[in-house]
Amino acid sequence: MSEQSTSKALAWKLLERFGVQGVQFVLQIILARLLDPEHYGALSIMIIFTNLATVFIQSGFNTALIQKKDADERDFSSVLWVSLGVAGLLYAVIFFTAPLIANFYEIPEIVGPFRVLGLMLIPGAFNSIQLAVVSREMNFKKVFTSNIAGIIISGVAGVVIAYLGGGLWALVAQHTINTVVTCIVMLFTVKWYPRLIIDFKRVGALFSFGWKLLASGLLNTLYEDLRSLVIGKKYDSGTLGYYNRGKQFPQFFIGAINGAVQTVLLPAMSKKQDDREQVKEFTRTSIVMSSYILFPMMAGLAVVAAPMVSLLLTDKWLPCVPYLQVYCFILAFSPIHSCNLQAINAMGRSDIFLKLEIIKKIIGISSLVIAVFCFDTPLAIALTGAFTTIISSFINAFPNKKLINYSYLEQIKDLIPSFVVAGLMGVGVYLINYLNLSNIITLLIQIPVGIILYFGLSALFKLKGFVYLKTAIKTALNKKKQKTEITENINND
Repeated sequence: MSEQSTSKALAWKLLERFGVQGVQFVLQIILARLLDPEHYGALSIMIIFTNLATVFIQSGFNTALIQKKDADERDFSSVLWVSLGVAGLLYAVIFFTAPLIANFYEIPEIVGPFRVLGLMLIPGAFNSIQLAVVSREMNFKKVFTSNIAGIIISGVAGVVIAYLGGGLWALVAQHTINTVVTCIVMLFTVKWYPRLIIDFKRVGALFSFGWKLLASGLLNTLYEDLRSLVIGKKYDSGTLGYYNRGKQFPQFFIGAINGAVQTVLLPAMSKKQDDREQVKEFTRTSIVMSSYILFPMMAGLAVVAAPMVSLLLTDKWLPCVPYLQVYCFILAFSPIHSCNLQAINAMGRSDIFLKLEIIKKIIGISSLVIAVFCFDTPLAIALTGAFTTIISSFINAFPNKKLINYSYLEQIKDLIPSFVVAGLMGVGVYLINYLNLSNIITLLIQIPVGIILYFGLSALFKLKGFVYLKTAIKTALNKKKQKTEITENINND
C-alpha cells in the first residue's frame, strides 16, 4: 500500500470515527443530564474490571492476526473458539467476584448490574475476530455501519431507561446492547462465519507473538485505570464520576484519532515491514496528520471547558472541569505515542513493545504513589498523568531511531508547527472569556474564531498537516466530480 493510499485510508477512517464519536457524544450529553455523578462513578468501577477481562480476550491475538502476512480461515476460526472459551471463564470470575468488589468499594447496588455488564465479553470475543478480518481488508465502511447501528440503538435504549428512572441500569444497558448490536450487524456486513476448527499449533504460533502484546495491554489497561481505582477507594463514587467525566470529553476525540491511526496504520505498515523507509513515511504521515487535527481540538476544548460543561451538562458537573483540562494536555500527546508503538508492532518487535510498557508503568506508578501519599487531592492524582505522558513520549520514540531511522528530534520537528499554531489559537480563543458574555454566546463566538484562527495560521505558515488535508479533500472532490461526469455521459449516450 502506498503512502498516498494510507493517507487516504486514514483520512476516511478519521471521518468515520468522528461520525461515530459525534453520535456517541450527543447521547452521552443527554444521559449525563438525566443521571448523577454517582451513577457514572459506579459504572467506572465495573468498566475497569470488564476492560481488564476484555484485554485477555482481544489483545494479542487480534493484533497477531492482522500482523501475520498469510493468516487464513484456519487461523481466524481457531483463535475465535479459544477466545470464546477464555471469555466464558472470565465471565464466571466476574459473576462470582462481583459481591466482593461491591463490598470493597462500598457500592452494594452494583452486584446485579456488574453481572449483566460482564455478558458483553462473549459477543466482544466474536467481534474482535470480525475486526481483524476487516482490518486486513482495509474495508472500514463495514466498521462504520456496525458502529453507527450499535451506538444509535444502544444510546436510545439507555436514554429511555434513564428517563424512566433506571439510573445505573441505563448505562449498563447502553454498553451491553452496543456490543451485541455491533457484532450482529457485522455478521451481515463482513459475512465471515467461523468453522469448527481448532488448530492449537496455529494458536500457539500466534500466541508467541501476541502474548507480549497481551501483557502490554494488561499493564496499560490496569495502569490507565489505576487512578480511577485509587480515587474510587480513597474518595467516593461522586468524585470518581467527576474525574471520569472530565477524562471522557477529550477521550471522545482521542478515540476517533487513535482508533483511526491504529486501525489503518498497523495493517498498512505490516505489509511493508521489510521496507524501513516505507514504514518511516507511514509513521511520519500519521503523526503529522493526527497531531494537526488533535492539537487544536485539545487546546480549544481546554479553553472552553467551563462554559461548555455548564451549558451542555448543567452546573452539577462543573467540578469535572479541572480534570478535563488536565486530560486535554495528557491526551494531546497520543499521536506520538500510538504511531510509534504501531511502528514497533508492525516491525514484529513486540518484545520491545513490552519492555517499553514495563518501563513506563514503573515511572507512572511511582509518581502515583507520591501523589497519593504527599497530596491529599484527586487533582494531584490526575496531574501525575501530565508528568508521565511527557516522559513516555521520549520512551516510545527511542527505539524507532534504530528500527525505522525516525529519531525523536525529527518527530519533534514534525509536531512543533501544529503545537505552536494550536497554542496561538488557544490564547486567542481564551481572551474571549474576558468579554463576560453568557455561556452560549461565548461558545458561539469562540468556536468559529478558533477554527478561523487555526486554519488561517495553518495556511499562512503552510503547515504539512494542512497541505495533506487540503490535498486529500481535493482528491476526494475530483474523484466525485469525475464519477458524476461519467454517469452523466452514460445517461446522455
